Amino acid sequence: MSVQGPQRAIAIFEATKGVLVLAAGLGLLELIHRDLQSAAGDLVAHLHLNPAQRYPRIFLQLAGRPNEPRVVWLALGASLYAVLRLIEAYGLWHGRRWASWFAAISGGIYIPYELRELAVRPNALAAGALLINLLVVIVMVRAVRAPPPMPAG
Repeated sequence: MSVQGPQRAIAIFEATKGVLVLAAGLGLLELIHRDLQSAAGDLVAHLHLNPAQRYPRIFLQLAGRPNEPRVVWLALGASLYAVLRLIEAYGLWHGRRWASWFAAISGGIYIPYELRELAVRPNALAAGALLINLLVVIVMVRAVRAPPPMPAG
């Protein structure tokens, strides 16, 4: 079985993550000099989240005390992450071996954290994230171990 199809699916997945994180980073920069607390409250209300629950509360607390350098650093970090995901996606799409290594390692890094999250707070999201990363790692290890294609000629 060829890993080209799964590699392309993972490339699309990684590119999508990169674009979403890049959009989030640009959105953070857009919020500089704006009422971030109000925008965060509107977002929590729009998503019908309970602001008293743990994650929405943390989100609202962070939005309530932003400072410009922190927001800029978060946006820069998001941009760097997005660029790495997009480079990985390009390499996977074009069947580059380095991209398969990168995807296997970067997917594998998250597995211990996801296992811990699943043990501490079992839920469908944690199980899904673990399953997706395990599949990515398995597919990428298979791609790395596969013999290189023979040149046409």
